[in-house]
Amino acid sequence: MRRAPWWVLLSAGGAPLLLIGASAISQVLQGPAYNPVVDTLSILASYGARAYWLMTGILLVLGTCYVVTAHGLREAALPGRIALAGGGLSAMGLTLVPAPASGGALGHGVVAATGFVLLAVWPALAARRGKRAVAPWGLRFRVSVVASALMCACALWFVFELRSGKAPGVAERVVTVVQALWPLAVAVSCRVWSGEGPVATEQ
Repeated sequence: MRRAPWWVLLSAGGAPLLLIGASAISQVLQGPAYNPVVDTLSILASYGARAYWLMTGILLVLGTCYVVTAHGLREAALPGRIALAGGGLSAMGLTLVPAPASGGALGHGVVAATGFVLLAVWPALAARRGKRAVAPWGLRFRVSVVASALMCACALWFVFELRSGKAPGVAERVVTVVQALWPLAVAVSCRVWSGEGPVATEQ
């Protein structure tokens, strides 16, 4: 099995750094009226927002990072790589349907939800299975399923907070950061993997 190339660490590591850094800068630019506890990241990228162009550019680069990482994770199963790339394309697609400054938008919601789902399920889809399969720890079946379950739980928490209105900003930041960090964890495990490991017995 081919190892992931060195540059996959750059694309995988760039995603969380860009996401956290850009959102922090955008929050400062937006000013004190923006409340990160209840206000979502979409507001920072909405038409008329002070950080609109910054967040739009970051979404394009973030999506590119996911696509490049999916291409470089050669050890991962193909369905998972496709889902990860799809999540990246969804991030880029958000620039075409930005959220309004207030209220909801169906197109934005559909694209965002698609991205959340794809980035939540890609670990499980990327896992290596089979009686003779060996894989880096980040692509082992049980680890991958737990990662997907955690991301799904975070996404459901975000949906709950959107409905309750108490802390959707916090929930969104948690789920997006977790989803951005996992490709890096998988990439690192692939780079340090010796090519040996426990035999996977899951079917």
